[in-house]
Amino acid sequence: MDARPIGVFDSGTGGLTVLHECLVTMPHEDFVYLGDHARLPYGPRPLEEVRTYALEIGGFLERQEVKLVLVACNTATSAALPQLQEALSIPVVGVIQPEAHAAVQATRNRKIGLLATKATVEAGRYAEFVATLDAGAELTALPCPRLVPLIEGDEPFGTETIDAVREYAEPLKGAGVDTVILGCTHYPLIRPVFQRVFGRGVTLVFSAEETAREVAGTLARKRIENDEAREGSYRFLTTGDPEAFRSLGQRFLQLPIAEVEHVELAKLGRAA
Repeated sequence: MDARPIGVFDSGTGGLTVLHECLVTMPHEDFVYLGDHARLPYGPRPLEEVRTYALEIGGFLERQEVKLVLVACNTATSAALPQLQEALSIPVVGVIQPEAHAAVQATRNRKIGLLATKATVEAGRYAEFVATLDAGAELTALPCPRLVPLIEGDEPFGTETIDAVREYAEPLKGAGVDTVILGCTHYPLIRPVFQRVFGRGVTLVFSAEETAREVAGTLARKRIENDEAREGSYRFLTTGDPEAFRSLGQRFLQLPIAEVEHVELAKLGRAA
């Protein structure tokens, strides 16, 4: 038994969709979630800059004595997963490999679409993982810069969001994909919009469930699970405005968020 918490981080609130599944899959574990709202968004930033941020946060969480770090951000996973795994003395799990595996398993015609941030698409990590799993599979990747601000806005299911999804879906439909990876942790919040636009003939894959299973499997392999008879707790940190995070975060987590602690960016820099 290992009572240490699991550290989770994202550029903002999107990673809470992944945390939700972790809380359901591992209700006996404790979690510490850090949202880097002061430097949001990561998607348009250069990969090297995102890598620096991820290494700072990874070092900070390790100092919080977590037993595993979950990178609940597709852009940060794309930019920094190997570097985090090398730099930290604890296991590090990202959200991309579980999604790529699920997509390759789901596709019937071996044509897979990817909707993600600009940085995630440019990093090419999805293409690498898909090719490793099935060299004959075709991946059509498309950056979707309009979606995150719309999903975080006042009308995530509004006309503007639906029009944006239709615009981004068109090239994937043209490519004949039968499986689409929702390659940003924000996107599952509007999954009904994606399913409506693509139709039931297209399978949607997103990171939350697959990643939660990956984390649980890693804990079991390393024999660092917590006692299954207990009920776990969760704690929230942000580099931005705690009240703004709490308010928006409840929409993503679908559970109450009672308190959010503020972390100074300088403290993250010292941890690196």
